[in-house]
Amino acid sequence: MPVDLLCMGEPMLEFNQLPIEPDGRILYLEGHGGDTSNAGIAAARQGARVGYITAIGQDAPGDSLMALWAREGVDTSTVIRTDRAQTAVYFVTHDDGGHHFLYYRKDSPAALYASADLPRDAIIAARIFYASGISQGISASAADAVFAAIELVHGAGGKVAYDTNYRPRLWPPARAAAVMHAAIAQADYVFPGMEDVVVLTGLTDPDAILDFYLRLGPSVVVLKMGEDGAYLGMPDRRVRIPAHRVTSVDATGAGDALCGAFLARTLAGDAPQAAARYAVVAAALKCTGYGAVAPIPSAAAVRAALDA
Repeated sequence: MPVDLLCMGEPMLEFNQLPIEPDGRILYLEGHGGDTSNAGIAAARQGARVGYITAIGQDAPGDSLMALWAREGVDTSTVIRTDRAQTAVYFVTHDDGGHHFLYYRKDSPAALYASADLPRDAIIAARIFYASGISQGISASAADAVFAAIELVHGAGGKVAYDTNYRPRLWPPARAAAVMHAAIAQADYVFPGMEDVVVLTGLTDPDAILDFYLRLGPSVVVLKMGEDGAYLGMPDRRVRIPAHRVTSVDATGAGDALCGAFLARTLAGDAPQAAARYAVVAAALKCTGYGAVAPIPSAAAVRAALDA
């Protein structure tokens, strides 16, 4: 059965630092990450039919990811397993400055992905194709594969969604901006992050940022602003979406949860403002637990928070 939302990128095994033990030991919680995988799971928990395009290793982390997607109802018929490389892994640490990432991803299976590997029939059948700056930043061949997928989606009348998610260790700002903005010019829904945009464009004023991205061509831009919520922009109007207040312990993957929830509600028929409000609440609830995936809320939890 075709999926509604088909995500593409690099999944990773996650080790997230827990509060330091009384005896000084530092323990890590094993989990899962990868921005587009996180967003896909968030969308699935809100009721969307989701599939994932990637390549992972024939290894224990790859097995763990396959088991995760099976539990979450994410279709894995477009996941390639390979013994050419090992599945990527990353660590999350926390301090007064927030959360920080340490990646072990060089030459991962997803980075070796090429246009020839694309599941063309599945892409053509999807209603929305979703990728990110990380999907393209991991390698030149992966970047080309995303562009090829976008062409297939548009040729079939589908929509494209894109999240900037800039990672400076993957590529320099000038190349990242050129590639991302070329992809965004072909996207329908765009999710720039405030910190990303400052690096990629030099802009700091939210209205100027919405002006910039709307001029590229998307019909909907959701500027992710962290603790300040989101700023929704469309050609004819703009709406500030206030943050939903929670006691936050780990913001890892919050932006991914926002993207996935927004796309799920869009697929369900919500107008952009309603989808954005729902997504901001979902992102906030994700921050109440450790890890990128485990705390992503269910649809029932988001509805309860919206009704509270």
